[in-house]
Amino acid sequence: MIAVLKQGTTQAQTQHLIDWLKHMNLDVHISEGQEVTILGLIGDTTRVDMELLGSLEIVESVKRVSEPYKQANRKFHPKDTVVQIGDVRIGGGHFAMIAGPCSVESEEQIIEVATAVKEAGAQILRGGAFKPRTSPYAFQGMKGKGIDLLLEAKKVTGLPIITEIMNISTLELFNDVDIIQVGARNMQNFDLLKELGKTKKPILLKRGLANTLQELLMSAEYIMSEGNENIILCERGIRTFETCTRNTLDISAVSVLHEMTHLPVVVDPSHATGKSRLVPPMAAAAAAAGADGIMVEVHNNPACALCDGAQSLTPQQFADLNQRVQRIREAIL
Repeated sequence: MIAVLKQGTTQAQTQHLIDWLKHMNLDVHISEGQEVTILGLIGDTTRVDMELLGSLEIVESVKRVSEPYKQANRKFHPKDTVVQIGDVRIGGGHFAMIAGPCSVESEEQIIEVATAVKEAGAQILRGGAFKPRTSPYAFQGMKGKGIDLLLEAKKVTGLPIITEIMNISTLELFNDVDIIQVGARNMQNFDLLKELGKTKKPILLKRGLANTLQELLMSAEYIMSEGNENIILCERGIRTFETCTRNTLDISAVSVLHEMTHLPVVVDPSHATGKSRLVPPMAAAAAAAGADGIMVEVHNNPACALCDGAQSLTPQQFADLNQRVQRIREAIL
């Protein structure tokens, strides 16, 4: 349920109404705009008398929200959320390029790639320390050592880092990580999501292989329900009957999510297509669709990569892609 307050409502009047609503064991989410203030009521709203609430002098209108996701809902929060990572902002017109290798392989490799992508225009460095792999015999990542090497690359370049968490038990290792990524396989690992909600760290939440957009937002809701609103959604392709690409990139998800939620949306064309030659056109399409960022895999020697070399760009290819994306963004703004 949302209550829209009339213009001219004083802070004291607003607080008095909030206190009354909280007395009914409701959580109240406040969204203050230039013209209106919206109170989002979360909890068992059946006990709220809509006619009584709507009759109050300071209340303009009252509406029930039918969607199961509340805090992630744009109706609760009309203004775009801007997630800030150091000096980098994502959302609300702010755009970021995220680049780096699928997995951290060595100190030399990650620092070389980090330096190259920064020179090419990346604002955030990605790199896998823990790698969820389909085969138990595939490279599983350097784990804690991988995070240490990412932090070394951050010292050298100044780029904030993002890496994926797979298990609650490793959360302490992510204390110095700037953005924690939740991969597609863990999108509905609700125990993990709730623990991440207790942190204040930005969370990049990837859409599952076969999940709807509403299910993605319900996963975001798990994080937000524990107090963490610093969430970035990521479209990374879904599984369909098509076999010519690794997954099917749902470009329409960018526009639809912007209608459904205030949270920023980035696109990962590397995992969506699985082929490096398809990454630039799909990144361009994502930028044209209004994505708040692009995340791509970049390796200094893709042919020798221990993970996902086929979908990785070289640093020069990433530089060309970044220029293309920026030209598109300039054209549509």
